[in-house]
Amino acid sequence: MRDLFRLEAIGRLRTPFPDKFGIPRQAGLVDLPGVIEMAPPYDELDFFEGLEEVSHLWVTFLFHRNLEQRWKGRVRPPRLGGNRRLGVFATRSPYRPNHLGLSAVRLRAIESRKGRSVKLRISGVDMLDGSPVVDIKPYLPYADAVAGARGGFADSAPEPRLQVGFTAELESRLRALPEGEELAGAVRALIGLDPRPAYAAGSGQGRIHGMALYRWDFRWRVEDGGKRAVVFGMESRDAAVPRSRGVAKRPQ
Repeated sequence: MRDLFRLEAIGRLRTPFPDKFGIPRQAGLVDLPGVIEMAPPYDELDFFEGLEEVSHLWVTFLFHRNLEQRWKGRVRPPRLGGNRRLGVFATRSPYRPNHLGLSAVRLRAIESRKGRSVKLRISGVDMLDGSPVVDIKPYLPYADAVAGARGGFADSAPEPRLQVGFTAELESRLRALPEGEELAGAVRALIGLDPRPAYAAGSGQGRIHGMALYRWDFRWRVEDGGKRAVVFGMESRDAAVPRSRGVAKRPQ
């Protein structure tokens, strides 16, 4: 007999990632900001008393775009090149039985209006914009940072795989934006980690990829034998024609 439980969202995540492609595969790999917007009746400032003394949080959230997809008992972790299968419970795969994610993020600030409408400003996010939050707990260094712990196939943080550069035209456009320097740094960090599926690493020379960040769509391609990425396009999502993310069609 299966036990069924009901979970209720206590808030929503606001992050720079409107699409799944390009999101770091773990929290903290890229120091990008996000916000947890608490929902009534969980948005009272009293419920967060003492949290200002904490530097990091555990955030439990829902992989809400996977709810209609079946979970997978065996998966191909990107860190293993997509060539080896492991059990889902030995990985951080988002295709899980209950679609729950868990990330440790840095707490930057707690904001509220007259003791309500609490917002938690965080950084190091690896979640999709709009993800429902189902729980928040303080990160406790004495208990959560276990000395001598082993991480199996992911025992250390991944190294950047791609050198990232911009075309002269795009660099000029970025310099004209107030947030251009910060935006360029985020694009370099995210693409440098190579968000392509593991099977595409080292291949796909010249193939055009699209990645959404904040209100912008960026286009880039891999060159130099799969070692270098060139970012050559940027357009506002407000004016963009909706299309699937990840790989864009070659121009005709």
